[in-house]
Formats: sequence, C-alpha cells, structure tokens
Amino acid sequence: MDSPNNQNQQLHVFFMPFIAPGHIIPMIDLAKLFASRGVKSSIITTAAYTDKVYQSIQKSASESPIQVLAMTTAAGTITWEQASEEAKVDLFFNSASTFAEPLKELLEQHRPDCLVADTFFTWTTELAASLRVPKVVFGGKCFFSLCAEQSLVEHYPHNTVSSDDDAFVIPNLPGDGIEFTRGQISEAWKSESVFTHFFKKCLDSERDSYGVLVNSFYELEPLYADHYRSAVAKRAWHVGPVSLFAGGAEEKESRGMVTVTEAAAVDRHECLKWLDSKKPNSVIYLCFGSDAEFTAAQNSELAAGLEGSGQGFVWVVKRREDLPDGFEERVEGQGLVIEGWAPQLLILGHAAVGGFVTHCGWNSVVEAIAAGVPMVTWPLAAEQFFNEKLVSKVLRVGVEVGARRWVRLVGDFVRKEAVEKAVREVMVGERAEEMRSMTRKLGGMARSALEEGGSSLGDLSCFIEEFTLVRRRLNP
Repeated sequence: MDSPNNQNQQLHVFFMPFIAPGHIIPMIDLAKLFASRGVKSSIITTAAYTDKVYQSIQKSASESPIQVLAMTTAAGTITWEQASEEAKVDLFFNSASTFAEPLKELLEQHRPDCLVADTFFTWTTELAASLRVPKVVFGGKCFFSLCAEQSLVEHYPHNTVSSDDDAFVIPNLPGDGIEFTRGQISEAWKSESVFTHFFKKCLDSERDSYGVLVNSFYELEPLYADHYRSAVAKRAWHVGPVSLFAGGAEEKESRGMVTVTEAAAVDRHECLKWLDSKKPNSVIYLCFGSDAEFTAAQNSELAAGLEGSGQGFVWVVKRREDLPDGFEERVEGQGLVIEGWAPQLLILGHAAVGGFVTHCGWNSVVEAIAAGVPMVTWPLAAEQFFNEKLVSKVLRVGVEVGARRWVRLVGDFVRKEAVEKAVREVMVGERAEEMRSMTRKLGGMARSALEEGGSSLGDLSCFIEEFTLVRRRLNP
C-alpha cells in the first residue's frame, strides 16, 4: 500500500514504443510533452536504443528530466535497421515472447501509474491489467483514420463492389460521403490472413485498454474526434502535434538520429545551407518514410516528373544508386538529393519550402500541417490512404498524385506526367496559394493547441487529473 502522501506524489508514466522509426520518434516527443507538464516520464526501450534515445532527449533533460530504461533481452541488441526481414516479421507478430518478461520486471520494480504502449504491443493490455497498471494505447493514427478503420471492419463496405477500381463510401463516417476504392484498402481487410488476425487484435487491444492518446489536435478534425469518442465510445485524448515538442533547432536536427547512424545524415548541413539560397516557397520536399521501397522504374518516372516540373526540390532517397544515371548532374542547382535521412522538421519549417510530396504516414502529415506546408499525397500502405482523404478531401490542403493500389512497401506505379502535374499544382498558381494559406492557418491552430489554454494542453491536463484519481483508487 502506498503512503498517506500518495496523492502528492509525482505521476509516473511508462512510454513503450514499437522499435521502428515511425513509432519510436513520436513516442519520444510524447514523453517530452508529458515531462514538460511535471509528469515523471520513463521511456522503455531495448539495449540497442538506450544511448540513442538518451542522446535524443538530453538537450531538454535539464528542464524536463526523462528516464530511459532498457529491457534486458538478447533480441534487443540490434536496431530495427540492422534486423533481417525475418527478424522484423517475428518481432511484429511475436513481440510478447521477446519483451513480456523484461517489461513485467520493470513494471514490478518501478510501479508506474500508467503504461502508454504502442498499438502493436497488443499483449501489454493483459500484462498491465494483471499488475493493476492502467494501459493506454498510442498508435500514431489520427481520429479520421481510427474512425474509418473501425467502420470498415464493422461493415466491410468494400465487399459490396466487384473490382478494385470500383468506388464505395465508408458508412457512419462523418462528412460528405468520402469515396474510396477497393484497391486502396489493406489486403488484411479483403481476405483472411495472419495480418487480418493481428490487426483485429490491435483493434481489440484499443477497445480493452483504458483509452487512446492521439497525435492530433481538436481543431484539425473535430467531427472525427467527437465521433470516435461517442460512436466508438472510447476514452481518447488529443495531445498533438507532439512534434512541436521536439525542441529548438539543434534538437530538431538530431531528432530522428535515434534510428540511423551518423554516416546516414552527412548531407543535412549541406541541405539547410542549400535551402538558405532559395526563394520563399520555391522548393518542394520529397520523403516517403523509412520503409518504402521504390523500383528503379518508379524512381526514373519520379525523377523525370521533378525535372519536368521546373520546381526546386529536396528529395530524400534510400540509396543514390537507385537514381537514373546522370540525374544529379542534370538537376544541379534545381534539386538536391539526400541519402538515408534528413532533418525533416527543419526542412518543413524552412521558408524556401512550399510543398511536400509524402507517403501520408501520419507523423509526416501532422508535421507538415504544423509547419503550414501543403502536400502532394502519395500513399503506399498501412492507413495512409485514409490520411490522404483527410488531407485532400476534408482539409483540402493537398493534391492526390493518383496512387490507386495499396501495396506494402513498394507502392503503386505513378507516371511522370502525374508527378509533374501534382507538383506544379501544389507549388504554383491560385490553387496552390489557397492551399498554402489554409495550411498556415491550421499550423497556427496547431501551435495554439499546445499553448496555455489550448485544446491539446487541456486534454493533457484532463489526462493527468484523471490518472491521479485512478492512482488513488488503485492505491488507497
């Protein structure tokens, strides 16, 4: 039993991200946000990431100390990038066998008041409950995608059409009947597979957990925030954009280095220097996340579309050798290629950047919105086609490049003409200015949401108050 002074003790929250770039980075930002409000915050990770996570948070540690705790496991000695595809698949489906016992030991030792775990760690719901620790999900999705996916699984509207090119409307989704095609839906929901069962477990875990933290802000998607809380009937707190807690320029520059080697980012200083030489809103930034793989043919089409657009660009690629021969020489002055990793927040926040070609991962979308940058949407997999519809049809701050197929990692094939047209549309002309103006307004709302009296800080305060009461109830 806790001491009589339990009610005056600092709230303690564990943050446990899935070990992949798109998951670990926003969870670190989330921990920083909580720590800034006086919450004792501990990031739970593997031995391979302990030093990297510490380096990522140390610049803000003097103001908001964050603890980094390592799970002792043999499988945790390599990073996601070093792991084989077989090891990644095993971790995806069987993370309990790797992390359950080490996490249990940490929970028993530190007795946190809440565990915030990645949506892929479905097994943590039962484990946390057995130790009387409330578990909250942080899944990296927006309210729109959460609502769309829930309705899709309940009603299977894509089964009412006969081909992948036929359109349908997801029922019970607020708005003006937003259309999807069967080809844009994950294979997990079109035919039974191990992925179907796993993602159903993720939805069940969200339902059975205490609640869900969402990296969004109320003003961005009020219809869907309200719908999720009422129709899906789930506790949810919008606390984003968490990327706004990445810190100053130096900290933003190191953000993301937690997942890559220093050698992979040798171009970052050259990039920012190059952008300084360009006019405002004259450069479009292209990045497709850490997992996407484009074929040589697709890279050739994309390169030709960029050249033809006449717009300045910064393009982040996995490997330079995947580019067409002579491409960098031909676009010298017009474009800059970065291999491996780039300081995305600093690039999006640079005055020269006027557009963003994105795979529509939610981290990238909400970072672009916070920076006031409109988008060319090029979804590949996961929930990215849902995010595209929010950007292009609901918020109207993006142009669809025309991807029609949900294809894990590789992506649907897009012709150079479509690339050139979409880039021009988001960068120049009256429509581009309208989108830029709207995105900047949303960016202002995003910053206000995390200021005193703002919607996201208000929800975070409600979270802290509620879990303070929960602690008293569990430990009278």
